[in-house]
Amino acid sequence: MPKALLVQHHFAAEQAELDRLNSELESALAAQAELEEEHSGEGAVFGDFEKINDKEVKSRIWDLTHLVLGDVREELLVLRSWRKLSMRISDLKKRIKVQDAELDAKALARYPTLTPDEVRALVVDHKWMETLGAAVHGELDRVSQALTGRVKELAERYGRTMPELVQQVDDMEARVAGHLAKMGFAWK
Repeated sequence: MPKALLVQHHFAAEQAELDRLNSELESALAAQAELEEEHSGEGAVFGDFEKINDKEVKSRIWDLTHLVLGDVREELLVLRSWRKLSMRISDLKKRIKVQDAELDAKALARYPTLTPDEVRALVVDHKWMETLGAAVHGELDRVSQALTGRVKELAERYGRTMPELVQQVDDMEARVAGHLAKMGFAWK
């Protein structure tokens, strides 16, 4: 039985917290990347950096706070913001790693205590039936789309009624007869 299935049914709250932390991590990484992109380039805060990492940022912050280099408030603000995001990312990664390990341990400890009925319910009802249900729905969607396409094709092909077609033929025949009469030929 897959760990994900066991976690989904017995440790949903822990998995939700782990998902929340992962989402928060992605958000912090995106904010950091945006900050780097916004302040990169020639003459920008990160413009002279070969690689943007904690060591380089800390070194630049130290330089700016201990050396008199003019007005560096904005640069310090950006660097400190980046450093704060970096520490947040590091903290989130550690928390995620710890919670993931705890969840693994809980799941592993739960396996031996599962009863045969619980295993049957998880594997048959939740795994196989959901998979079969998804496959059936997928096939139904495919068939309904094929039928819809065929109905549209037939509607386009047979969308005009016979009286409309006869009227169109009569109109065309009259136009042809008119053109032939102008050219001096008789029609019917």
